[in-house]
This record gives sequence, C-alpha cells and structure tokens, in this order.
Amino acid sequence: MSSRTSPISQPITIRRAVAHDAKRLTRLVRGSGAYEGKYASAVAGYRVGPDYIEAHRAFVAVGAGEHGGRVLGFYSLVLAPPELDLLFVADEAQGRGIGRLLVAHMQCEARAAGLDRVKVVSHVPAEDFYHRVGAVRTGTALANPPAVPWDRPEFEFRIPSE
Repeated sequence: MSSRTSPISQPITIRRAVAHDAKRLTRLVRGSGAYEGKYASAVAGYRVGPDYIEAHRAFVAVGAGEHGGRVLGFYSLVLAPPELDLLFVADEAQGRGIGRLLVAHMQCEARAAGLDRVKVVSHVPAEDFYHRVGAVRTGTALANPPAVPWDRPEFEFRIPSE
C-alpha cells in the first residue's frame, strides 16, 4: 500500500499552534499540490504569521516516529463569525486520515466554544473531502478577482451538543 493511501501508522498529536510554527504553516500552504496550476495565485503570497496564530484557534497535527515531530497538517477556527478558515494537510501525508482527525478536533473545539455551526468556504479540489467528513453544501461563494477568480463551494459543519 502506498504512503498516500495507508492509514496512520504512527501516533499523531494535535496541539495548539505557536508563533514558532508560522514559517512551517506558511510553507505548507504555499507548497500545497491542491493549489498548482490555475489555483497557484491564491496562495502565492499567502502568509500564516505569528499574529494570525495568536488571533485564532490554530492547531497543528504533529507526527511522531517516522515523521520526527514534523507538522503534517493544521487548521484554524475563527469563532466570530464561526468559520473553518484554513485546513491543510501536507501532500505526502494526505490519504492517511489526518484531515479527518483535524476536522474531528475542530468540531470538539467548536462545541467547547458553544458553536452549533461552522462555515467553510472550500477550495474547489477539496469539495469531495468536505463531503466525506460530513460537511453539508450550503451555497457558493462567488469569485472575487483578482485574488480568487473562481467560484468556491460553501459548506457548513453542524455541531451537535453533547
């Protein structure tokens, strides 16, 4: 089985992102294979700075063992208005359940913050992923040239109370 589709074989820890993670998170966003070709302009100058990490609930998935504590993915939850602002998994770690773990963690964080819904404006190639992890399509975010010259699917996670 290839590493792209094999399940998580090493422990994954999800922890709060810290300022020291900013450069790694920026590299993860800019290096994402989902943003190649016509989508490259959306992340070309994107920066996840220490100020962003400080202002939002940002969490990283860190691998142990074979990954040597490397950041394998991250997400950022904005509380007001409730939105999953960023969710990225390193290309070489995709298909191993890390995105699903990050979404489950985000839902727990949202529940703990008293949220009952979390909006997601998805990148077009990520649409199937959001369907698979339980998000419900709610509409379309229209193009906003020059930054984002294409329409994007909008989703919502419904957060049940415990």
